Amino acid sequence: MRAYHGIRPRSVTVRHEEIAALLDAAPDFLRLWILFCSDLAIRSGTAARLGPYQYDASERMLRFTTKCEARLALPVTQEIADLIALCDLRDPTSFVRQLWMRKPRELGRRPKRDCTSADRLRILFRQLCKEQGIERRITPHDLRRTTAVGMLRLTHDVRDVQAILGHRSLQSTIWYLDHDLRPVPRHNLELIKRRITAAESEPRTA
Repeated sequence: MRAYHGIRPRSVTVRHEEIAALLDAAPDFLRLWILFCSDLAIRSGTAARLGPYQYDASERMLRFTTKCEARLALPVTQEIADLIALCDLRDPTSFVRQLWMRKPRELGRRPKRDCTSADRLRILFRQLCKEQGIERRITPHDLRRTTAVGMLRLTHDVRDVQAILGHRSLQSTIWYLDHDLRPVPRHNLELIKRRITAAESEPRTA
């Protein structure tokens, strides 16, 4: 694997209690966007655009093309499915925008300026963090990284991380996670040494 000499990626992950506080305080449209970024590790720009034409309701599966033109299929969590159920699957408008439009329409007034572009959602995310007393800087992409790190710790298989991130190259996934590599346990080295010694001492047959 070649050495990568670019800018080191951020190694920030978001704590469970921080995510819970953001989700509890967010309106439905922002909550769904945050869940796309956290539960499914989707990039924030892609999360803002996802809509009914990319969702299979019978399988509860999202199928879409990533920023790097990779095809990705992800099952949605129950919390995401519940919010999507509030949307009109016959309407091609993105899920986030449908949920944003829903509340003003219920109140009988025209919605204010569009809050569903990726840039505007990121601004609202920063404001929400501030309102919830989260002083350190966290970004929507840190939610994606948090899920990737959580998957690695759960399965210990970097290929599972590659699958959820939608990376074509395993090298990209390793680079993405190299800040979270665990130290090598001494007892594993001792086990390897004993096994090599035992194998060398076994009689060889012709």
